[in-house]
Amino acid sequence: MTVKQLSLPELVDACRDLGVPAVGLWREPVQAYGVEAAAKLVRDAGLTVTTLCRGGFLTATDPAERAAALADNRRAVDEAATLGTDTLVLVSGGLPAGSKDLRGARERIADALAELGPYAEEHGVRLAIEPLHPMYASDRCVVSTLAQALDLAERFPARQVGVTVDTYHVWWDDTAPAQIARAGAQDRIHTFQLADWTTPLPEGVLNGRGQIGDGSVDMREWQGHVEAAGYTGAIEVELFNDVLWARDGREVLAETARRFMEHTA
Repeated sequence: MTVKQLSLPELVDACRDLGVPAVGLWREPVQAYGVEAAAKLVRDAGLTVTTLCRGGFLTATDPAERAAALADNRRAVDEAATLGTDTLVLVSGGLPAGSKDLRGARERIADALAELGPYAEEHGVRLAIEPLHPMYASDRCVVSTLAQALDLAERFPARQVGVTVDTYHVWWDDTAPAQIARAGAQDRIHTFQLADWTTPLPEGVLNGRGQIGDGSVDMREWQGHVEAAGYTGAIEVELFNDVLWARDGREVLAETARRFMEHTA
């Protein structure tokens, strides 16, 4: 998504040319290209798929909507397995229309995980709950902190459910380092993502993730937290940014790779 203006073949070529060894993929462009074809494209280029985004949106109260969400998440697990990644990132979902019941919404997430976790394990895939900044709680994700994400994940085996640590969403939370240690002690850090926090936020706030080094987040500090917790996996950069998307994609990817090297250990 950092360079969504690139087609999948263009992305693969750019990663290969820049020496980027792995890529996190999103479902929509993969589905448009064809899941099997995308898996072959990436595999033939010698790249690894780190994660697939996204599953989730599991808070519906309507039985038909709930059944549809569960079916879609099972398809997402199948797609992740085909792509060769062991991690499906979950954005849990916001409040249903007219509801103000955050606790009830989180319990419906737990109910869904009870069905999806064993299915994911059967396919060699882990579910990674991503807490999103509280400004998204109403419409996108009622899981706002790592503590809330872990309270859900800990109901299930770590091989089924863990968490995503994204600097954009947790940098403000002074309890997050302790929660990272908690997650690491249980082997529940399933992926680690970087994005910076810049202000003013754009209208709609969704596409306001800053390029690494442009904002308020100390990337080395957060890298230190996850590595001290035992995380040895890939570090992803995930930027939703209209200004970056309007630029040449290869240029943005090259810049992002440089910034990554400058701002991580």
